[in-house]
Amino acid sequence: MTTALREHARVILDAAVAAADPRLAVVRALQRDGSLLRIGGEREIDLAEIDCVLVIGAGKAVIGMARGALEVLGDLVAEGTITTKDGYAAELPKMEVWEAAHPVPDTRGLAGAADALRLARSAGRRDLVLCLLSGGASALWPAPVPGVVLSELREVTERLLRSGARIGEVNAVRKHLSRIGGGWLAHAAAPARVVTLAISDVVGGSLSAIGSGPTVPDTTTYEDALDVLLRYEMQVPPSVRAHLQAGDAGEVPETPKEFDAAFLHASAHVIAGNADALHAAVAEAERLGYRARIVADDLEGEACSVGEQLGLLARNTRAERPDRPVALLLGGETTVTVQGRGRGGRNQELALSAAIDLEGDAGVLVASMGTDGTDGPTDAAGGFADGGTVARGRARGMDARESLRRNDSHTFLQAAGDLIVTGPTGTNVNDVVLVLVDPAP
Repeated sequence: MTTALREHARVILDAAVAAADPRLAVVRALQRDGSLLRIGGEREIDLAEIDCVLVIGAGKAVIGMARGALEVLGDLVAEGTITTKDGYAAELPKMEVWEAAHPVPDTRGLAGAADALRLARSAGRRDLVLCLLSGGASALWPAPVPGVVLSELREVTERLLRSGARIGEVNAVRKHLSRIGGGWLAHAAAPARVVTLAISDVVGGSLSAIGSGPTVPDTTTYEDALDVLLRYEMQVPPSVRAHLQAGDAGEVPETPKEFDAAFLHASAHVIAGNADALHAAVAEAERLGYRARIVADDLEGEACSVGEQLGLLARNTRAERPDRPVALLLGGETTVTVQGRGRGGRNQELALSAAIDLEGDAGVLVASMGTDGTDGPTDAAGGFADGGTVARGRARGMDARESLRRNDSHTFLQAAGDLIVTGPTGTNVNDVVLVLVDPAP
């Protein structure tokens, strides 16, 4: 039955990813009726009052989003510039497409961010700036503040990502080291109208957290950024600490807040998120004969601890002897405090931890994957865990607990044949975790 569970898991996860199609999300959000443009059912713009549309965007889903925007507004689009991750790019009419590194920024991202700021500043009062954002934009648009160079920003980013800090904490620091995040892109585009469409990759879908909130008021402060460094005992370059301290002392302008004039003609809308993926997964699981439900859409915490809890959840569910197979769905984003020198990502670490708890149990499976198709700095989207994972790895000379201790989940799961590899999916709505239980394997 394990083979059947795995096949079902792949189908269910595929349905989750398909539900977050970025092109379709934009087409649904932008409803054009003659000269009237309705946005997300919340706002209307008379296109007769618009001279042209400028498209600016970044993220792992931005190519599909841009396709949707061109489908609806192509005749009005004068120019666009978008930045996406390596391997995600495609040629688009009227668009300058930049590829850059993620999650640690590089000089190509620097160029893409500079181009985005250039185009924003060129916007006139009668222009519409359409900003397309999805997960990954924070790293893909590095625009360090004066006095901080890219290599220093890279160092801070790497340390934040290895610290176990939550994405909101990471972005509190990045916003205050950026000339584009934390509302500064909207500031550059003012007084033009700015409409942001965002595909959320953060728990709760906060617009100020998606892509470091370049077009919305920032809810964090320099003090918050310094608190993150203190909380995680992070050593950072002197220039970084000096800038944050100067901002906290009022010597450097704070990021734009709610009543800044830059937001008078700006609106922002989340058009797809993790909930879309989870509901589609439930529907697909039910089609396959499972009793399915969403357990949580706010999954956070250390990946190894969450994996252990999900292994226990799977075993307890089976112990209840349900009358038919059960599918449990969870969404969110765990973290990893990196202490070893192995390879992996949060989803693979979660899977390996679950596998240790499931060792020897038949009829249960845990699958965890990033909907963007990339889990950490690896070629995998995530991993499977079942009762035989640990034994399969052991047969290849691997020790599951030692691999977990060294943060080397990728090597172990690869040896066990339990990696989930999808390649770039073109979207990004957090992680989806699936627990399948067959009461009679």
